[in-house]
Amino acid sequence: MSSPALILASSSSSRRTMLAAAGVEFTTAMPDVDEDAVKAAYSLGSETAFPGEAVAIALAERKALAISERHPDALVIGADQVLVCEGRVFNKALDATEARAALMALRGREHELIAAAVIAKGDSIIWCSADTAYLTMRDFSDEFLDEYLSREIPDVLGSVGCYRIEGRGAQLFSRVSGDQFSIRGLPLVALLEALRQYGVLRR
Repeated sequence: MSSPALILASSSSSRRTMLAAAGVEFTTAMPDVDEDAVKAAYSLGSETAFPGEAVAIALAERKALAISERHPDALVIGADQVLVCEGRVFNKALDATEARAALMALRGREHELIAAAVIAKGDSIIWCSADTAYLTMRDFSDEFLDEYLSREIPDVLGSVGCYRIEGRGAQLFSRVSGDQFSIRGLPLVALLEALRQYGVLRR
């Protein structure tokens, strides 16, 4: 019996790299999801801290279902990541100016990085998982920040925290607590177990 087709509903090169390196065979499709609208729906009227995990899961679900509607017989992975620091949600920087502002706001503070993944089939979510990492940025100098941005822009603009922990971004931190895969955008170990359960990978 052949395994079901697997589609990654994500434009993230980091997620593609992690899945491929783990030996998973898949194709990719780019979902059209209004992320700002999803975040706004969760934050409007809220008097409590921003529900980062709920939003990360909701975004992952929207992405998976958008592709699953077009490929109902496939298993579709949706994934997303939310960064929260002292109650503020950070969006992806669009340019070097926004990246500088984000990194200055995170400098010397701890933030949460929440990675969520789901699997959809047809019009249903059949599996979901989320994981939170805690990272503290050191109080780096303005000179370091200038050099960092000159070397990492534009590559880090696709990352919500404007860093790649597997590269030069490691120099930003004084403390990191959490799963490295989740920090890079995917709760990979949990996802691989789910793919074994659904017959994509051998047990």
